[in-house]
Amino acid sequence: MTIDELRTTVRGPVIQRNDPGFAEELLGQNLHILHTPELVVGAACTSDVQAAVRYAAEHLLHVSVLATGHEAQEPITAGLVITLKRLSTISIDQTARTATVGGGGRTGEVAEAAARFGLAPVTGSATTVGLTGLVLGGGLGPLARSHGYCSDYVNQFTVVIPTGEVITADKGTNPDLFWALRGGKGGFGVVVATQLRLVDLKTFYGGSVAFAEDDIETVLRGWVEWTRTAPQQVTTSVAIMRFPPTPEIPEFMRGKTFLMLRFAYPGSAEEGQRLSAPLLTLAEPAFGELGELPADHLGTMHGDPTEPMVSWTDGTMLNGLDDSFATTLLDTAGEGRQTPFMSIELRHLGGATHIDVPEGSAASGRSSEYSLYVVGAPDPNTASLGCSGWSNLV
Repeated sequence: MTIDELRTTVRGPVIQRNDPGFAEELLGQNLHILHTPELVVGAACTSDVQAAVRYAAEHLLHVSVLATGHEAQEPITAGLVITLKRLSTISIDQTARTATVGGGGRTGEVAEAAARFGLAPVTGSATTVGLTGLVLGGGLGPLARSHGYCSDYVNQFTVVIPTGEVITADKGTNPDLFWALRGGKGGFGVVVATQLRLVDLKTFYGGSVAFAEDDIETVLRGWVEWTRTAPQQVTTSVAIMRFPPTPEIPEFMRGKTFLMLRFAYPGSAEEGQRLSAPLLTLAEPAFGELGELPADHLGTMHGDPTEPMVSWTDGTMLNGLDDSFATTLLDTAGEGRQTPFMSIELRHLGGATHIDVPEGSAASGRSSEYSLYVVGAPDPNTASLGCSGWSNLV
């Protein structure tokens, strides 16, 4: 098959490296990562994916897949890329309490569709992240301790395998592939649809509050101590965030550093207020609030960016935190410290994340108690501090 024949076969665009629209088709969330493969196919349907996979096999091209491009860590410089953003259909089965999501569907769109029926997906903390990529990586969100990994809720995948054949993977059909796709990341085929279970959840108690820079040490140490006996139904995280002095940032935050505390409890507001009270008395919040919120706000409570930006990211899982960890983190990014990190986030895990699905899955980090995630500006200082600065924390 020639490129011209591929173009007449598929419904979506087929774009070579020097063609108009090439860069735009490959644009992801991190503007620092620019992809330059030999060819990109913008799949408009499953048969487009099949044709692209078969073309790649015929021409010995490596196949890469981009849904929303949130987790791209390295530029793709060769081969064929299949983009899935056009495969974004979402179907809710209210009776079965399931959502069937195309390979390019975003988690915020799934949450919005499910909310109409009083249901919610167990997803992550950013509405623009692709559902497919999230569950392929396991996926940890604001309901991690109460509900577990996002991938735990997958019923079935529809996959185009390297031969171009479309197959399903679930508990009874291709169970080994089903095991691998729930948390095993990529390399097994192109997931064109995912069916996942939804949970009965209309509201939750939570949100985000910010503490001023001179309260970071008190709140961080207090939060670390509080998590040691935290209720399993409560999921929290903290992030030391440095806001740039740019006009896009509200004036009261511009150029300042805050500790952001996030809290999510999938229960009553009355009980949520009781459970969160010890954290809110650690210091006087500078702004923000906790309250009863619609379930589809779970993806917005962290305030993650929705527009593409330039960034450098890295992360790891942690078995535990103690006072010496807090001291090292504060020495790196506490009050008065100057670092290139825009955000250093700690999430409290455990609870349901420790329990694998009965048939097992490839989701890693089940024994971890916390996660650490850093975001910085992509420059040489970040690279060096990223390797030496935060490695001391673990």
